[in-house]
Amino acid sequence: MSVDHRKLGRELDLFDSDPLIGSGLPFWLPAGAAARHEVEAYLYDLERRNGYQHVYSPALGKRAMYEMSGHWRNFADDMFPPMELDQLVLRPSLCPHHALIFKSRQRSYRELPLRIAELGPMYRAERSGVLGGLQRVRSVQLNDAHIFCRLDQAGDEVAAVLRLMRDAHAALGVRVSAVQLSLRGDSGKYAGDEQSWALAEKLLREALDAAGQPYQDAPGEAAFYGPKIDVEVSDPAGRRSTLATVQIDFHQPAAFDLSYSDSSGGRARPVMVHRSLAGSMERLFAHLIEVHEGAFPAWYAPVQLAVIPLASVIGDDFASRAVAAGLRVEVLHEGSVGLRIRAAAQRKIPYVAVIGDRVVSSGEVSLRLRDGRQMPAVAIDQAISAVARDRP
Repeated sequence: MSVDHRKLGRELDLFDSDPLIGSGLPFWLPAGAAARHEVEAYLYDLERRNGYQHVYSPALGKRAMYEMSGHWRNFADDMFPPMELDQLVLRPSLCPHHALIFKSRQRSYRELPLRIAELGPMYRAERSGVLGGLQRVRSVQLNDAHIFCRLDQAGDEVAAVLRLMRDAHAALGVRVSAVQLSLRGDSGKYAGDEQSWALAEKLLREALDAAGQPYQDAPGEAAFYGPKIDVEVSDPAGRRSTLATVQIDFHQPAAFDLSYSDSSGGRARPVMVHRSLAGSMERLFAHLIEVHEGAFPAWYAPVQLAVIPLASVIGDDFASRAVAAGLRVEVLHEGSVGLRIRAAAQRKIPYVAVIGDRVVSSGEVSLRLRDGRQMPAVAIDQAISAVARDRP
């Protein structure tokens, strides 16, 4: 029987929704927020260590900006209508904002590649009939980035993104089911010229081939501004969805008249590489809840360690030391020892420490794993370090 993230997410108090807030607008409860925070911090640090600079940009923009980017012409049906105040629109993507961040001052070829990243909100006017849990929502928090580079750097940047994706997916426990190269179809709703599209497709194919990555062509699935590599995952029922993506865009740098000073002192147009390592936090966690059946890897489990004190003073001291070491800890006081152990297992808590007289006399503790196995007794600080070492 397949696992439904909506059911399990509510059982584990990860997220919920309310009709007064609206369909497709889930809220994250403390347990879900704790797990999400750890994943966001990991992605932020991974990007930082790989040359990305993080920014914040507003979730609103004028309709005129989206007319310039091409979103209004090609994507208006999926956008919320403009507000009366200044024709402001809830943004459906972050790329126009990042293009204007690039344009905010003069740029030199020495700055390139310039990698701008943001975990930012965007909004999609999804129809009520397709909304469900975290998988299809109207408010999206996207792990997004845009790389501005010279044409001769674009292939290497795509290859580096593919490597980063593999690292992030391995750490998170994401199981990739397929990779597709999304190309233009026959609709005609595409921006740019034939030469740019052919070059972008060539660069993406070369990066996939160099990585030894099997893929399938998917005509008609491209973004309106360029082809893209879509990394797909499957839920336990076999339904596929795109989680990560990398795209090459010649259109928006031209639309926003982006340029940099080249080595000869002239002006040149950058290439814009769009990428997301893990997609939206909503779709990512819909997948993670289901593939892990709620038993997240310890480093982003909502509670990493449950403490069951039999000797209250030493139990509280152990918990305090674990919290000081950076762990997420909960002390369980109510019920028999067996009942408390079962409660921790039902909540999928990775480690349980029963603190009794033996721990007081020996200074050692034996951690119990959520699958029922018992680890050998070790010194208290060593046990705490063992839990902390699970972080990637």
